[in-house]
Amino acid sequence: MSENYKINKEYLLSTAKRILEFNSPTGFCFEIMDKIEEIVREFGYKFERNNKGGGIITIEGRSDEKVIGLSAHVDTLGAMVRSITSSGTLRFTLIGGPIVPTLDGEYCKIRTRDGKVYDGTFLSTSPAAHVYEDSKTKKRDANNMEIRIDEVVKNKSDVEELGIAPGDFVFIDPKTTITQSGFIKSRFIDDKGSVASLMALLEMFHRENITPRFKTKILISNYEEVGHGTSYIPSDITEMIAVDMGCIGEDLSCTEYDVSICAKDSGGPYDYNMVTDLVNLAKNNNISYAVDIYPMYGSDVGAALKAGNNIRGALIGPGVHASHGMERTHYNALENTIKLLALYLI
Repeated sequence: MSENYKINKEYLLSTAKRILEFNSPTGFCFEIMDKIEEIVREFGYKFERNNKGGGIITIEGRSDEKVIGLSAHVDTLGAMVRSITSSGTLRFTLIGGPIVPTLDGEYCKIRTRDGKVYDGTFLSTSPAAHVYEDSKTKKRDANNMEIRIDEVVKNKSDVEELGIAPGDFVFIDPKTTITQSGFIKSRFIDDKGSVASLMALLEMFHRENITPRFKTKILISNYEEVGHGTSYIPSDITEMIAVDMGCIGEDLSCTEYDVSICAKDSGGPYDYNMVTDLVNLAKNNNISYAVDIYPMYGSDVGAALKAGNNIRGALIGPGVHASHGMERTHYNALENTIKLLALYLI
């Protein structure tokens, strides 16, 4: 990639903050998809949606010999109202796999079917140290937690009068913060950090008038957290890179400053030649990267392969600490991800 091609740091960080602060648990992504479409159309790229609401962005290439797919998911973890208790609290069912103990004490919003929004808090059913002997030891899971509503409610009937009902979405407060030192702290950096990176890639391509070597289709998936984000992909895609968070922790080499290149996850190894090309591009262009194995991980490429799509696949993304909890990454990881994608495409 030419040194003249500069990533717009301010645009990337401001876009990441905007996207992270949108509520978009799996199944409730139409509002954020409207925002993604607005961003994409500003740059003049084609945007369309599949039948389940996912976005498809098309970038014309210098050749139509093949079509490269990129994918990042905009859906997040979340919850739904499961039932209303006799005392006027809410039992909930989880969407995806958040680390449930991290939800204890977290603020949330409950959205009714008719668009009303109420504030609430996730709490243990033994929430007070001065009252419950097991307040510190009770297991924090969906069976032992509830949502306290910030309205004057004393029983189930009071809650029903607010219009709250089973099946209403519960949005978890992401608590997005960007520090002066370049850290992004928030829930749901998985995978909105990657979505923001793809928007910054588009901004750079538009600003610098860059045309990729081959036609490229960027898929913004909306059901990844429940396993079928890209079970359908356009039939002309022949190779696909999932852009999703890199894992950090025991037995892993990735950090919050690297782009992760995953060689194998729970679905098996990724395409050997694609992984090798990505490693060589990173190595030869002084991009900080790590190659790791993720045994408890699945991606949009995995979903596409399991659905029978005839593609080669790879997985890269920014290193993210504390996945499915209070996550953190650094600007450098997003920048390195964008650089590697640009090199691969150009």
